[in-house]
Amino acid sequence: MNSIASAAPSLPAMTSADVEKVRGLESHLLGMEQVAIQTQHHFHAGLYSRTIRIPAGVMITGALINIPTLLIVSGHVTVFIGGETLELKGYHIVPGQAGRKQVFVAHADTDLTMTFATQAKTVEDAESEFTNQPTALMSRQQSNDLTITTGE
Repeated sequence: MNSIASAAPSLPAMTSADVEKVRGLESHLLGMEQVAIQTQHHFHAGLYSRTIRIPAGVMITGALINIPTLLIVSGHVTVFIGGETLELKGYHIVPGQAGRKQVFVAHADTDLTMTFATQAKTVEDAESEFTNQPTALMSRQQSNDLTITTGE
């Protein structure tokens, strides 16, 4: 039997004005002490995923995402989705549209995993696929990342 459920949360495309608001906040945050965040990269069966843990009390901005992705959230976070915020507590699988640049505020340690289908075989190629500014990613700024490739 099928049941009807309420609409799941989603990450919509953002207006250019909302993206600029995030960029303004990002410029401000870059002037503050930065928290080191490790990125775990996985390649398996034509999928690429990247996972970060945002410590409680930390605010981060994300890259401008140019393709549709799924975002898996585990923890407690508030995310600015353009004109409003979305509070996610617990475990959520959230579809995200192309054209978004989110702000995340972690209320508890929170894991975020973004995934998408790709033909990329390297982290650099996958990052260049989902954003036009891959050199600005934390994974390009830090050397403590972990990459797992299954060969599938």
